[in-house]
Amino acid sequence: MPQDSLDRIREALTRLPTCNRAELTAEWLRLYRTKPPAQIGRNLLMASVAYRLQEQILGGLQPELRRQLRAIAGRARHGDEPALAAPRLKPGTKLLRDWQGHAHEVLVSDEGFVWQQARYRSLSQIARAITGTRWSGPVFFGLKSRTTSARATRSLADGAV
Repeated sequence: MPQDSLDRIREALTRLPTCNRAELTAEWLRLYRTKPPAQIGRNLLMASVAYRLQEQILGGLQPELRRQLRAIAGRARHGDEPALAAPRLKPGTKLLRDWQGHAHEVLVSDEGFVWQQARYRSLSQIARAITGTRWSGPVFFGLKSRTTSARATRSLADGAV
């Protein structure tokens, strides 16, 4: 990225806190080509202008993330509970879980997961090996809440999709 572009964005971001509401509104109008919502607070107005300035220079959200956000917004519009995506685990991440007084460490690898020097395709397989019962691996390792999982299970049991 050219240094002059970075300097321009840095200068614009630095002056935003000194702008009055009318100046922020004018900047919003220039960047979004529409008026800002009437009830938007000054801080959100400033943050939105700052985001758009950075987006123009540095680029916006990746298409996959945009798709996920549109899906979440669509569910929320229809009154559904938005189901948030499970976090993506990068290779090298260590998951720690204490179970009945024993610490368990799982390493995320490119091919799956490593626990006690053995490779597994899923966290649920590891959770089952640790507990001796069927567990959701993401729930067992704290990546997903138990209530979200239970709600999804109830919906499936009730025939809802």
